[in-house]
Amino acid sequence: MPDLPKTQRAAVVEKLGGPLEIRSDWPVPIPGKNEVLAKILYSGVCQSDTGSIEWRGFVFVMTAILPANAENDLHTKEGIAAGADGKPVTAIKTPHVGGHEGVGRIIELGEDCGPGINVGDLVGIRFASRICRRCEYCLAGKEQHCIGKSTNHLHHEDGSFQEYIALDADYLTLLPKDVDPVVIGPVLCAGLTAYKAVSNAHLKPGEFCVVSGAGGGLGHLAVQYAKAFGAEVIAIDSGEKKEKYILSVGASHFIDFRKTPDVIAEVLRLTNGLGAHSAVVTSASPAAFSQAVELLRIGGTLCLNGIPPGRAFLETPVATIVIKSLRIVGNLTGSLAECMEAVELVRRGVVKPKIQVRPFDALAKVYEEMEKGEITGRIVLKIAEDE
Repeated sequence: MPDLPKTQRAAVVEKLGGPLEIRSDWPVPIPGKNEVLAKILYSGVCQSDTGSIEWRGFVFVMTAILPANAENDLHTKEGIAAGADGKPVTAIKTPHVGGHEGVGRIIELGEDCGPGINVGDLVGIRFASRICRRCEYCLAGKEQHCIGKSTNHLHHEDGSFQEYIALDADYLTLLPKDVDPVVIGPVLCAGLTAYKAVSNAHLKPGEFCVVSGAGGGLGHLAVQYAKAFGAEVIAIDSGEKKEKYILSVGASHFIDFRKTPDVIAEVLRLTNGLGAHSAVVTSASPAAFSQAVELLRIGGTLCLNGIPPGRAFLETPVATIVIKSLRIVGNLTGSLAECMEAVELVRRGVVKPKIQVRPFDALAKVYEEMEKGEITGRIVLKIAEDE
C-alpha cells in the first residue's frame, strides 16, 4: 500500500452557484469494497462543469454572439444543467468537486476487486460513475440511460478536479497502456459525445456532414470522427485561426458565420442545392438547432449534442420534418463500449484532439476563456505528477 497523504488539492464549489476554490485540505478518499483508488494525472475541462458555479458568459450561435444577459444565458448563478424535463438540476452534491474528463493511474485496490485490474493501470474518469447493471438500458448496452441506482461525476460524486479518486471497480474505464494520458481525457466526454453523434448520423462515404461550432471542444472532434467515417465535412464557426485548424484536420469546407451573410444558402451551394445528409450541432443555442434543420436535404439527420439552458424548444415546422422525412436524434454521451471505440481511433492517430495543457490552479481562468469562446479545441489541466 502506498504511503498516502490524508488531504489533497481539489477544486471545490461549496454551494450551487458559489465561487470556485482550490483547496489543499480536501480529504483523500479510502477505497471501499470493490473500489480502486486512482491518482489523477490530467483532466479535460468540460463546459457542463460550469453549470454549478458562478460564471456568466457567451453562447455561440451561427449568426451572432449573444451576451451573458440574453434570454438563453448559458450559465447562471442558480445552475442550468437541465434534466429530461428541461428544468435545472438542483439535486447536486455539495460541496462538490467537478470534472469528468480525467485520466489517472490505479495506486490501490480495495477489497474484492475482480481479475484484470492491476495497480499501475491507466483509468478514465468519465461522466458516468456507477450503474445498476440490471435495468433494461444497462442490459441493452445503453447504460448512459441507466434508470436504476446510477450516479455521475457531474451531480452525485466528486470528479477529476482533485488529485485522488475512488472508482467503482466493476465499471472502470480501463485505458490501453499505450495511450497518451495527456490527450485522452477530452475523448472521454467531448470525444465520446461527438463520436456518438456522428455514429447516429449513419453516414456513408462521401456524404455531406455539417458540424456547427466546429472549432470548439466537441466540434473539432466531431469534424475528425465524421472524416473518419468517410464524410465530406462542412464546418461552421468563426475566425481565421479556427478556419486554418479545422481545414487542417479534415474539413472540406469552412463557413465563417460572421462573414457569411446567408449560411443556409452557402451550405446549399456546397451541396449542389440539396443540403447536407446530416448536421451535428455542438452549440448550446436553440437558434443553432433550428437553423441546422434548414441545412438538411430530404432524408437528412439532425444530431443534437449541446443542451440549451432552460426549457428550450426546437422551433421547426412539423411540415418541414414530415415532408422532408427528417430524422432528429439526441445524443447523451455514450456507453463504455462506444467510449472505447472513440478512444481507439485516437490511439491509432486517426483522430487527434487539440489540447492546451494548463496548471491545475488555472481552472478559474479557463472557465472564463471558455465562456468568451476564446479556446480552440480543449483545455487539459495537469492535476498531479505521474509516478
